[in-house]
Parts: sequence; structure tokens; C-alpha cells
Amino acid sequence: MQPHELRQLPWPVAAANLSASDRLRHLVAGALRTGRPLAMWREPGTVHPRLVVARSLEAAYTGLPPALDAAAPAGFAFFPFRDSDHNPALFLPADVRFDVAQPDTVAVAPAARSLIPALTAWLAVPPVEQLVWPYSTQPAPHAATQAEYAQLVQTGVAAIEAKTVLKVVSSRAARQPLPAGFDPLAAFTELSEKYPLAFVSLVSVPGVGTWLGATPEVLAEVTPDGTFHTMALAGTQPLVHGQAPNTAIWRQKEIEEQALVARYIVNCFKQLRLREYDETGPRTVVAGELLHLRTDFEVYLRQVPFPNLGTDMLRLLHPTSAVGGMPRQAALDFLHRHEGYDRAYYSGFLGPVNLPVAGVSRLYVNLRCLQLRPTEAILYAGTGLTIDSDPTREWQETELKLTTMGAVLRVVNE
Repeated sequence: MQPHELRQLPWPVAAANLSASDRLRHLVAGALRTGRPLAMWREPGTVHPRLVVARSLEAAYTGLPPALDAAAPAGFAFFPFRDSDHNPALFLPADVRFDVAQPDTVAVAPAARSLIPALTAWLAVPPVEQLVWPYSTQPAPHAATQAEYAQLVQTGVAAIEAKTVLKVVSSRAARQPLPAGFDPLAAFTELSEKYPLAFVSLVSVPGVGTWLGATPEVLAEVTPDGTFHTMALAGTQPLVHGQAPNTAIWRQKEIEEQALVARYIVNCFKQLRLREYDETGPRTVVAGELLHLRTDFEVYLRQVPFPNLGTDMLRLLHPTSAVGGMPRQAALDFLHRHEGYDRAYYSGFLGPVNLPVAGVSRLYVNLRCLQLRPTEAILYAGTGLTIDSDPTREWQETELKLTTMGAVLRVVNE
């Protein structure tokens, strides 16, 4: 075995009869029991989740966005809306890897080989029923009332009228009690089944907390065929069952909002002096029980002289105008003054880098997510404001978006 190769550990005899999903739970239990960061995810349009565990908390901290090239380390990125001491930028190295589609072994990276004796002991421990998840030590964010959110929307529209900002994306937090016996792993499975085209994730880091999500929005993606992909996703209306998405009628407000996000991406390409890109859309797409307008952008990396395009675009895009506004700094300053709470990892980004193979990375905007607390969940939702925004409609849009994650908090068989 070469020094750079992954070591494949077989499951011990004591755990050999566990199903693939039970093996996943068994690994998660070991990581939680020993205080190690973990990330579990399921790609859109796929069935089987993957898991990575970092060898230590210290190995997971980083100050810079990950590099999206084949030579960069493999791992899972979990970045906040704004980097701070309370919400650090994280990159969980893929020290321990498990794929439910290939459940017979657990892979260990060379940097984590000292962990093998402990990992072997994890696998031999009998499965546990109750998992203990870490929670953030920060105070729970303020949950805005409808009147407070209406005031935020009015203030945002006034800023647009005064030309302080061109667009701003307001958001709010909501708090819901956890049902008795709430199981984040079961909720992850439920989200995966309910939203097959979403990126479903469960990230748990000691001192930072535990986050669960199902997001529809790609931030930056490098595919196996060498294509860079990003998207402009904006505008929201409820999905009417029985109606074809392509028959949806959009108001001028949503059309303008989506166009601003698309223009922002084009401006990022211009900053890099890149002209060779394909633009498709806007078109109506389904995301759970909602409809959005979406424009896709693709660059064929083998045909342009930009070897670091993915990394450069990631640094230009985050936070995108779809979660902050335009101009970027003016919109972020507005939110810092008026939004009234800390978004933490909501509207940040997350996803695998150089996984499952080198040269393939998929990062998503962390929308439709919740943060777990001991007895409650903190849910998040936002809306893009333009000069035509109405406070009542914007509140209703956030209520619609909250239903995506709120569905997994219902009390079963009540």
C-alpha cells in the first residue's frame, strides 16, 4: 500500500450482520461519542448517503474557502454567512469515509492512520439507540414577529428607493419545539425521501452545533466531465399540484429579482475576464413544495485558460446576491444594521470537495435548514426585496419556505 492511499477497514465480526443504514448510524455514534466533527450528505437525484468524520476538531478549522481543484485536500466544507469567532469557517478533512452504497468497508485517509485502533474499537462496540448531539453554546437567535419582519421589509424598500442598495435579501429565524424522541438521522432520511432533488445534509461539530438541511441551490460545482456550474435561483411561489411548472405566471417583482442574481454571476465572470460560458434560462423549477426561477451557467474547463476558475468564482460568489443583495457590501452592511439576529450558517455554503473522487466538488447554498437545540429547532427563511416588495407577501413567502424543514418536526402519530 502506498503512503497516499486510503486504507480500507473491514467491519469486525461483531458488527458484520448490521445493515448498511445501521452501520452508518454505528459510525455516527462513534464520532459523537469521541467528540469528532462529522458531515453526512446525499446528492440530488441519488439514493445513498455518504459520511465523513474528521480526526479532530482542530483539523476542521480553516480561514479560507476550499480550493476547487484536483490537487486540493478532500473533505466537507461548512462555511457561515459571515465568518466570525462564533461561527468559524470549517473544512472537515475526509479522514474517515463511509459510503452506504459500498458498506463493506470504512476508508481511512493517510493523515488519520493513527486513528485506526480507536476506529476499530468503535466498530466493535454494540450499537446504541440514543445519540447525543452537540449544540451551539451561543444564545438562540431572536425570532421576529410578523410586525418586526414587516418593519424590516419596509426599511429595506426605503433603502432601495433611496438608492442605498439596489436589492437586499431580508431573513428571519423561527423557533419550533422538538417532538419527543426527535432523531436527526431519521429526519435526514425523511428529508432525503421527501425532497429527492435537494442536497440533503446533516453536519455536527462540537462547540459549533448540529445543522440539518435540504437545499435546492448550487453555489459552485465542478463535475466529473470537467464542467464548472453555478446557478441564479430567485423568485418564489407555491407549487400548485396538478399544474405543470412551465405554466407558472411570475410577477414583475420576481422576474426582476431573478435577473439581478443572474447579472451578478455574469459580473463575476467579467471580473475574471471570462467570456466563454453557456447561459440557460430563466426557467421555472420545482423545489419541494415551491417553484423558483432558475438560470444555469456552465464553463467547460478544458476549453478555457482558467485552471483555478472554480476556486476564483467561489471567492467572488459568496455571499451571493441571492442571499445578501446588491451591491454586495452595501447590502451586507444594511443587513448587519437592521436584520436583528445572527444568521450563523444559514445562507452560508456547504458540500463535498474532491469527493468521492479528486476533481469533483459540489458546494450548495445552505438554504432550507435548521439548527438543533436541546429542546427546539431554529429554522431560517429569507426573501429578496425589490422596490415593489409588499411586507405581507414577504412574510407569507418566508412562511412557505419554513414548511420545508418544519415538516420533519411534526409529532408522529400524535
